[in-house]
Formats: sequence, C-alpha cells, structure tokens
Amino acid sequence: YGDDNRVDASETGNAMYAKLAKSTAAMISHSKLVEFNAEQFEIGGKTLEQDGVCQSERFVKQPVAATCSGFLVGKNKLITAGHCMQSQSDCTHSSWVFGYEVGFETQSKVVVDKSNVYKCKKIISRDLNTTTKNDYALIELEEVVTDREPLKFRKTGKAKVGDKLVVIGHPSGLPTKIADGAYVKSLSGKYFSANLDTYGGNSGSAVFNVATGEVEGILVRGAQDYVNNGGCRVSNRIGNDSGNGEDVTFITNIKELRNL
Repeated sequence: YGDDNRVDASETGNAMYAKLAKSTAAMISHSKLVEFNAEQFEIGGKTLEQDGVCQSERFVKQPVAATCSGFLVGKNKLITAGHCMQSQSDCTHSSWVFGYEVGFETQSKVVVDKSNVYKCKKIISRDLNTTTKNDYALIELEEVVTDREPLKFRKTGKAKVGDKLVVIGHPSGLPTKIADGAYVKSLSGKYFSANLDTYGGNSGSAVFNVATGEVEGILVRGAQDYVNNGGCRVSNRIGNDSGNGEDVTFITNIKELRNL
C-alpha cells in the first residue's frame, strides 16, 4: 500500500517499536530448528529469492522460515491467528521463536539462542468463523517467558477510522519486520481493515495503535501478496488509499484476555 514501510527490527529508529518487537515471536516448524551448538539453533529454510521472488525485491537474501506470527500477552500466553493454530497437532509440531531477526538486509543465516525458543503446550481458546470472520487463537507455552514483557492490549472500546497503526511480524516468513505508516480504513463486526504492508506469514501479527502502544488486533487476512513478473514474483503494489485493506481481528474479541 503506497510506499513499502517494512524495516528490519534491528534497523528501526523508534525505541517504542523496538521494545514492542521483543515480545513478538515466529511460529517455526521444529524441522527448521537445526542444532548449531549446545546453546543455539540455526534457523533453516530457503531464502526469499530461492522461493521464487525476483532479485529486485527487498529482503530476497533473507531466510523464509516462519509459518505465522504471534505475540506475548501473559508470562506463558501467546496470541496468533486461529487459522495458524487449528489443532493440537499444530501446537505440538512448531515452536515459538523470539528474536528471529537479522542485523543487515542481505543476511541469509539466522542463529538464535535456545532460550528464545518455546514449545506450545495447548490451545486455550480459538475461533475461526467463516460467517463472522473472527480469527484468533490463545495458546499456553510450556514455559514462562522471563526475559520479555507481555504486551499491553486494548480491553474496552475499539479503534477509530484514521487511527495510526504499526504491525510487527514475519511477512512471507522472513525475520522480524516492523511496518508503520498505516491507518484504520474501516470497521466491521469482528474486525477492522487497514492499509498495512503485510504478507502471508504476518498472520497472527500484533497490530498496534501508534498513539498508545497497545495492541488493537491480530492480522488475519489481506490482498494478494505477489504477482508474476516473467519467471519470478514481485510484490503486489496497491495505492495507499486503494483496495479493501488487510483485515485485523479485534483483540477485544478474546474474552479470556479480560482477566489478564
């Protein structure tokens, strides 16, 4: 939507965004967590370029490992999209990785401390409703997260059309990206729409109100990510005020959060 506002988490000059990013996580299959040494994993996976994206696109040298995104709302509780966590099998076969980041744009390998990797214990609550378009999952991690703060989130009311937004997550499965420059376009029953620069892999990302730093909702759907350009794919570019926008489930839809 308009300019590409995505930046690597390590490149943001905004202290609030950097702090919020610490409490976001990537959903990564156990098979992509490769033993690097006794204390660390190397995160495996194709680069964006190897996945068929044109060399002219940003971040093409970076690995594509995340299936979805999520964020911490309690010491051992995390939220993602309902379509990301459809069964206990999804919970069992993936880990949640904090600090899946790169230090420079062409970095093709990422190593993370094992202490940043958490297994999913169970799904506490979930909704994926084709009628209402509600889409969320609240999960419990096997261990308490001690080195990051749960994010603050809206508990009453709703965002307003025009409110400025920032999203933090893993577009196309890439290492953590922060994308601001967006705003609420419209409100619907269980969700709102916004001109967020998000892709597949951002599903489950926290969408924040820039003014308050609170989570307004969970990124769940959007327009087509890429279009063909000869033998490779490029980002589907839409005018900043064009299209229907990307859909965000209201965080207030999750009744289990009211007592957190």
